[in-house]
Amino acid sequence: MKLPSISHPAEALILAKIAPAVLERARQVRVMAFDVDGVLTDGCLWYGENGELMKRFNALDGHGLRLMRESGIVVALITGREGPILARRAAELGIALVQQGIRDKAQAIIALAQEQGCPLSEVGYMGDDIIDLAALQRVGFAASVPNAPAYVSQVAHWVSSKPGGSGAVRECCDLILAAQGRLSAFFAPNALLMSGAVQ
Repeated sequence: MKLPSISHPAEALILAKIAPAVLERARQVRVMAFDVDGVLTDGCLWYGENGELMKRFNALDGHGLRLMRESGIVVALITGREGPILARRAAELGIALVQQGIRDKAQAIIALAQEQGCPLSEVGYMGDDIIDLAALQRVGFAASVPNAPAYVSQVAHWVSSKPGGSGAVRECCDLILAAQGRLSAFFAPNALLMSGAVQ
């Protein structure tokens, strides 16, 4: 299948070092799911004196997820942990597909594909730990982070240059959007105003 023409220098910059096979996989993505701890966050769990849990999210990642949604790509978050923090962050970003307390992520991915009416070849997943392995092995576009264990990152089609919680998700979003020729639309002056303030 022919790749779309690159219409902005930023797209060419992003795609310059990406293997053609990876670009083709990224180009097929209609649904993209992300793990949370270690992908959207740095994996650290901060506890206050009263036992309250805190996590750090990256604004660049948030804006990347928003750009994906605005481009028509379905975004989902799938995590093994549970808590109100993720629900709040997802609500800020307008992400409705949030699954918490999931141990069988492969089954969750299969169900997500069925719900969205697309084959697994058009689903992507980004994960970083053992619990993510089976899901990564089933999707058309498997992504990971450089701080993941080697036995996880080696099954990924693409590994970000930035670690989890530090722009890895944004890097993934930019890659998918650029591969599909969708990123250039956001460089128009009015597009930035439409992309929303919350990141």
